[in-house]
Amino acid sequence: MISSPLLRAAAFIAAFVCGSALAADKLTVGTDWRAQAEHGGYYQALATGLYAKAGLDVTIRQGGPQVNHSQLLAAGKLDVSIAPNSFIPLNFVEQKVPVVAVASIFQKDPAVLIAHAGQGNDSLAALKGKKIMISPDTRIGFWRFLKSKFGFTDDQIAPYTFNLAPFFADKTAVQQGYATSEPFQIERSGIKPVVMLLSDAGYASYGSLIVVPRKMVADNPALVQRFVEATIAGWDSYLNGDPAPANALIKKDNPDMSDELLTYGRAKMKDYGIVISGDAVSGGIGNMNDARWKAFFDLMAADGLYPKDMDYKQAYTLQFVGKGKGR
Repeated sequence: MISSPLLRAAAFIAAFVCGSALAADKLTVGTDWRAQAEHGGYYQALATGLYAKAGLDVTIRQGGPQVNHSQLLAAGKLDVSIAPNSFIPLNFVEQKVPVVAVASIFQKDPAVLIAHAGQGNDSLAALKGKKIMISPDTRIGFWRFLKSKFGFTDDQIAPYTFNLAPFFADKTAVQQGYATSEPFQIERSGIKPVVMLLSDAGYASYGSLIVVPRKMVADNPALVQRFVEATIAGWDSYLNGDPAPANALIKKDNPDMSDELLTYGRAKMKDYGIVISGDAVSGGIGNMNDARWKAFFDLMAADGLYPKDMDYKQAYTLQFVGKGKGR
């Protein structure tokens, strides 16, 4: 028993200091859309305690159509943002916003074009000159790749409002989508669509990029490394283990999400090699390389999207990936 007031005070101070030293680092992470299978590894790391084991107190804030997590990251309202494609980090460089991509969970961007079978629209090359429904964001995204490689033109663009009704009503319709989402909804209606994964045609954008403030990289690289490695472990567990813990949290955040779509999305990520392919096979989940970033930047700069002399290497760092973790 501690009877002396001085000893009791010393014990209190020691406990306080020790507790503070062991306190988990708080991180708020913003995803790029409403909770879904494409965020499974992040939720798995949270649900199974991988973040906690790494000394991290993580809160996941789901995105959505009215949420701009890139702006919130730039404004300091988020600690980490999940960017859907390589354009986002490059846009930050052009706008002189000091953030950087530290890992790419998706080796393949899941973006697809979807068409009806039997209409002669079974390849990207065959779609030249035909109407394609895309969103305004896509017009300054992968549409530029399609223009550059396949000769698409802006007069082909038809509006896409994330509603499948126009596709169902017209057998000649072609629209954008995600390999893990829209095809599932179309197949449920009894239609077997033609699905064209842009990454398999040379679209070099990374996907599900972990983006953090440059100051965090400079001031606390160990924190960034812990988050990246715990996230990689979460994705390894989600894809190769039992996804139930993550799926339960996903459905809690997004009650509209069904078990069937979660199962489909996870299966398609594995079938297409969205997470584990390319550099992830040799270097582990999250891996990136200079050559691919350069190729993507050069193509988009040649198309006029970025100044050709822009220092695109400011968009990313390779210091936290390529360590062979999660394959």
